[in-house]
Amino acid sequence: MQVTGNRKYRNISVQVSLSGYVSKIESNGVSVSSGWMGADRFFTDPDFRCRYDDVKISVFTPKFTLVPEHFFDPLAARSLLSEVASIDETDSISCEPVPSVKAVLVYSNAIGETLSKAAAETVLRTDGNKAKVLPEIWYMLASLDSIAEYNKVVASFADGYLYMVVAQGRSLLLCNSYCVPDFVTAEYFIFLAMKRLQLNLEMTSIYFRTPIGAEEEMSLYRYFRTVDYL
Repeated sequence: MQVTGNRKYRNISVQVSLSGYVSKIESNGVSVSSGWMGADRFFTDPDFRCRYDDVKISVFTPKFTLVPEHFFDPLAARSLLSEVASIDETDSISCEPVPSVKAVLVYSNAIGETLSKAAAETVLRTDGNKAKVLPEIWYMLASLDSIAEYNKVVASFADGYLYMVVAQGRSLLLCNSYCVPDFVTAEYFIFLAMKRLQLNLEMTSIYFRTPIGAEEEMSLYRYFRTVDYL
């Protein structure tokens, strides 16, 4: 946190899914999460009536693909994404660089929700500017640099999808989403990925960007060195 005079700098991140949202406010070096909130709560949430020094808004979309910088052709973006995700003709396609992994994220936020657009219009920076709505996976990739460990595992779980990013040092090993009916199935994909990548669970921490229940957290603690949150 930076302080100039008596002014405190406050930042907010809002993660939006089809079923609701999670907001995290950081002030004075302390981060507080709202936990999962229903979409009906959004327009009465007092935290969204304030302005913040930095605003980050992410949406959980499985419509994405990561392309190495030297292979990326913006004219082929729709074709590249359609190879890995179901894309409608009316879906808008966007691209966002991910410098930390020297790649470009090609994605579509067209998943049928409207809350992320409302968040961008409502939750403003102190200068009045709006935040760009980016896929949750972009923030997961960007968070890798903040993890000191050699093995880096970042996950998010929302709306029946597990999002997972794995890296060793500066080498990205995995960036994917999995359709899962419940957290038990999500754990199966987590363990499968770790096994295929030959990562030692007992020497690895897993970081979640979304809240998970106490039972789910304890279940993961039986295998991973630590379970933490970003």
